[in-house]
Amino acid sequence: MSVTSVRLQPEIENPLEQLATKLDRSKNYLINQAIKEFIARRAVDETRWNETLEALDSVKSNKLIDEHNVNEWLESWGSEKELNLPKI
Repeated sequence: MSVTSVRLQPEIENPLEQLATKLDRSKNYLINQAIKEFIARRAVDETRWNETLEALDSVKSNKLIDEHNVNEWLESWGSEKELNLPKI
């Protein structure tokens, strides 16, 4: 495990100190948790962006599913006659 030094501004340091005391955790623990959550959110954002680009490419190449088929599929959810996912 490596050590990284971070300068915190007072408006971050003071609430962090209070939160660490309240939760009976170290500031180090809280900072690591915050960074893990930030990295995980960035990964989700990256995935969503790539999926958006893929969807745009599908639209450009006219690979579309008819709205009627999608609505029919959605309306069947949870019923005994649930339809399969519509295909292109």
